[in-house]
Amino acid sequence: MTADAQPTQIPAPGAGQDVMTTVALVEDSAPMRRNLERMLRRAPGVRCVCACGTAEEAFEQVPRLKPDVVLMDINLPGASGIECTARLKLQLPAMQVIMLTVYEDTASIFSALKAGACGYLLKRSSPADILEALTTVQTGGAPMTSEIARKIVLTFQSPVPGAGDSATLSARELEILELLSKGQVSKEIADTLSISYHTVRVHTKHIYEKLHVRSRSEAVVKFMADKSGSSPGRQT
Repeated sequence: MTADAQPTQIPAPGAGQDVMTTVALVEDSAPMRRNLERMLRRAPGVRCVCACGTAEEAFEQVPRLKPDVVLMDINLPGASGIECTARLKLQLPAMQVIMLTVYEDTASIFSALKAGACGYLLKRSSPADILEALTTVQTGGAPMTSEIARKIVLTFQSPVPGAGDSATLSARELEILELLSKGQVSKEIADTLSISYHTVRVHTKHIYEKLHVRSRSEAVVKFMADKSGSSPGRQT
């Protein structure tokens, strides 16, 4: 191989050449995917190893190519980017995943981080910010768009309800809340648990009442906060 030839494998440290950061893209929008590929091709020290339009393509290519970092969209046809992240991290736990998405609601943020993402950027981020994020995750950081970091800070600054305010959830309600936190909608939950859509809606209403919340996002945030401390108890 000549000195200026493009390496075909990820260079090993100490091999006498610069170590490249290998990146995979998972993005269903073809124009966005092409723009990201062009950006990565022009960036020094970065090599784009694959660009997938669906999670299913990523399941085939990413484990084989073993990139250092994946730039992952959330809204994909078929399996979501959150599900894709969780499955890929099971196979490649050392691989870094940065969500690059338009979604900035707290439910999506916490679901993505729980699935194994270590960074969360919005698609309006500048090319410089995206490239900086690739370096940040490689050095142990957790890059986030400032708006996303602010949402997380505000979530953990919210008043913690007293012990008497946290109602006990049933085993079924905890199952449904767990699936909500993974991004599933009511119909998907009904299929997963083999119960009716109406039953899911009734349980969801009870969850909101017991947790004193008014939306799925609030319920998921409280659930994630409880799991990091003390989870709601199960009824026996």
